[in-house]
Amino acid sequence: MSPEKLLEDFKNWAVVGVSADKERYGYKIYKKLKAHGYNVFGINPGIQELDGDKVYKSLKDLPEKVDVVNFVVNPKIGISVVEDCAAEGVKYIWLQPGTVSDEVLELASEKEIEAVQACVLVGLSYKDQNK
Repeated sequence: MSPEKLLEDFKNWAVVGVSADKERYGYKIYKKLKAHGYNVFGINPGIQELDGDKVYKSLKDLPEKVDVVNFVVNPKIGISVVEDCAAEGVKYIWLQPGTVSDEVLELASEKEIEAVQACVLVGLSYKDQNK
């Protein structure tokens, strides 16, 4: 599935590696998705809330199923996140630059999870320009 179609068709997202640091992509991606009207859950076992929103320790802790999981984590951590996605029935993952490895892609393929490799910030900016 194309990045544009994923952004258009699915509105329930999780951002794994969300950050309270406004300079980090985990923060920027989370806020940009929310600003575009997506239902977004932050995941980071190291923080409990972000700008008043609850942050969850893992995918299994979310109050509802998400359609897409955006990765903003090291590929070594990404392996276990792919496993979590498979266990939770997530069919789409969005791999930010720097989160991709052969192991992550191979495991996603094995688990029948479709992986998009792109920057979601660029995709949302493109969407803004073409309204």
